[in-house]
Amino acid sequence: MTATVPPPPSGIQTTHPDGRVELADGSTLPEGPFANGDLQPVPVAERHWTTYNFTALWVGMAHNIPSWTLASGLVALGMDWKQAVFTIALANVIVLLPMLLTGHAGPKYGIPFPVLARASFGLRGANLPALIRAAVACAWFGIQTWIGGQGIYILLGKLFGGGWEKATAIGGYPWTLWLCFVVFWALELAIIYRGMETLRRFENWAAPFVLVGAVVLLVWIAAKAGGFGPLLHEPSKLGWGPEFWTVFFPALMGMIGFWATLSLNIPDFTRFGKGQRAQVWGQTLGLPTTMTAFALLSVLVTSGSQVVYGEALWDPVALAGKTDNAFGLLFALVTVLIATISVNVAANVVSPAYDLANLAPKLINFRTGALITGIVGVIIFPWKLIATPELYIFTWLGVVGGLLGTVAGILIADYWLVRRTVLDLADLYRPGGRYWYAAGWNWRALVAFGVGSLLAVGGSHSAPGKGPFPEDGLIPALRPLADYGWAIGLASALLVYTALMLPGRRATDRRG
Repeated sequence: MTATVPPPPSGIQTTHPDGRVELADGSTLPEGPFANGDLQPVPVAERHWTTYNFTALWVGMAHNIPSWTLASGLVALGMDWKQAVFTIALANVIVLLPMLLTGHAGPKYGIPFPVLARASFGLRGANLPALIRAAVACAWFGIQTWIGGQGIYILLGKLFGGGWEKATAIGGYPWTLWLCFVVFWALELAIIYRGMETLRRFENWAAPFVLVGAVVLLVWIAAKAGGFGPLLHEPSKLGWGPEFWTVFFPALMGMIGFWATLSLNIPDFTRFGKGQRAQVWGQTLGLPTTMTAFALLSVLVTSGSQVVYGEALWDPVALAGKTDNAFGLLFALVTVLIATISVNVAANVVSPAYDLANLAPKLINFRTGALITGIVGVIIFPWKLIATPELYIFTWLGVVGGLLGTVAGILIADYWLVRRTVLDLADLYRPGGRYWYAAGWNWRALVAFGVGSLLAVGGSHSAPGKGPFPEDGLIPALRPLADYGWAIGLASALLVYTALMLPGRRATDRRG
C-alpha cells in the first residue's frame, strides 16, 4: 500500500462550495465491522454548532475545580501569582494550535477522532491511540466525579449539620459521601446518555451560569476582605533566574497536558460545526481567554481569603463552605454541580464513548461506551493523582501529555503534511481500502509513536519520595528531555511519521 492519498473516487462523496464534505446522495458506507450510526460522518445538514456553541463548550469545560486550583499547584512549587498565571496562559495558547489543526477535520468531514486516526494508524491500528485517549478520559472522569461528589458532600454538610459528616463510614468514608458520589455519577451519565444535542444545550446555559457563579464568589470575598490581600504582594520563591526556569518548563508541559487530551479528540465536537470559522473562532475565544481569566480569578479570590480567614483557601468548595448563609450555600452547591458536570461530561465521557465504539462498532454504540466509561471511572482509584502538586503536575499531567503529544504529532503530520487535508470518507470504513495498510495497521505510525513516546516519557524522573520514577529517570540519558515531554513527543513523532510516509507519496506522484 502506498503512503499517498489520491483524490477520492468521484460519486462517493460530495464537496460543497464551503469545503465541507459528505457522502454523495444515495451513497452508503460499506457493510462491515468498522461502522455504526455513531461513527458515521455527520451529514452537512446536521452540522450546525456555531461559534457560540464552541465558546460555551470551552467556558463550561474550563470553569471547574481542578482548573481553578492549577495556579495553586504552581504557587506551591514556588512561583508568585504572576508567574503562575503567565505559565497557564502560555500553555493554553500553545495547546490551542494543535486543537485547531486536528479540529479542522471535524467540520470538513463530520468524523470523530477515532475515525480520523484510521487515516494514519489504519482501521485497526486506530484503536491504539483511541484506547490511550479512552484510558486517560476514564481516569479523569473518576477524578472529576470524586471531586464533584466531595464538593456536594461538603456543602450539604454545612446545610444539614454535623450529623451529615459523622455518618457511618463505609470503606473509610461516610456513607453520605458515597451517596453524593453515586448521585453525581448518575446525573453525568443521564445527560450524556441523551446524546450530543442534549450536551450542546446543557453547555449553552451552563457556561454563563458558572461564569456568574465565579464572579459572585469574587465579589463576595472582596467585600468581606475590603480588597485583595497579601498573596498579590508575595514575591516569587524562585525569582526569574535558573531556579524558575527549572520549574517553569516541566510546569508548562504539565499545563499543556491538562488539555492535551482534547487536542486529540476535539473532532468529536467539531464534527457538528457549521464550518471552520465556527470552530476556529469558538475555540480561540473560549480556551486561552477563559483559562487565563479563571486562573487570575482564582488568585484574586484566594488572596482575599487569606485576609478574611488567615489562610489561603485555594479550594473554592472549602471557601464557599465558610459562609453560613443558606442561600449562598445552595447557590454554591448548584454552581459546583453544574461546573463539574459541564467539564466531566464533555471532556471525559464523549471521547471514550466514541473510542470504545470504535473498538467494536457492532457491539458498542455511543451510549454503551458512555456507560462503560462510567463504570471504569468508578473502579479506578485516581484521587491519589492529585494528592501533591509534584505527582499531579509532573507525573500525571506530564507523562500523559507526552504520550498524547506523540499521537497529536502523527495526526497533524498525516492530515496536513501527507494528505493535505484530503480524505476518502468511504475508505475510512472499508477493509482493503487505502487506509487498510497491512491487515489494518500502518507500521509507520507505530514506529513514529514508539519513537515519540520513548523520547517524551523515557526520561521521566521523580524527586526522592515524590513520585514513582527513579531520580535519574527511567532512561537516564533521556532525563533532560522529560521536562519538555509534550513538545518532544509531538515534534519527534511528526518528523518521523512524515519522513516515513512522504517517500511513498513521491514515488506515486512520479508514476502518475
